[in-house]
Amino acid sequence: METPALNYWAIIASALSTFLIGGIWYSPAVFGKAWMRENGFSEEDLKKGNMAKIFGIAFLLGLVAAINLAMFLGPETDPGMGALYGFLAGFGWVAMFIGTHYLFERRSFKLFLINAGYSVVALTIMGLIIGGWK
Repeated sequence: METPALNYWAIIASALSTFLIGGIWYSPAVFGKAWMRENGFSEEDLKKGNMAKIFGIAFLLGLVAAINLAMFLGPETDPGMGALYGFLAGFGWVAMFIGTHYLFERRSFKLFLINAGYSVVALTIMGLIIGGWK
């Protein structure tokens, strides 16, 4: 089995898109306040983290996800199919596993919707970018 040719610029762009989407999704104007409340975080708690480490590792994780999605999509995927497959990966795989974890961890349904929703949207956009960048 051959490894498909990968568009590394599309992969990098889709990994970076997770930051843009996450910045909007978890902003105070959208779901940030609810996310903090559901996690029991305060503004002070969030300031204590090593942001360089958090963002650096988050980018690497997004890059691995983008490479993985690009390998599943293959070189012949168009933007619509990329978005559809990204959505299906986000909803059918990621959200369902997050849901399973949250059930056993007794986390709130609201937190599930916030975090799983982000994953679904991020993977949909990643698929759109990967499928559309030729």
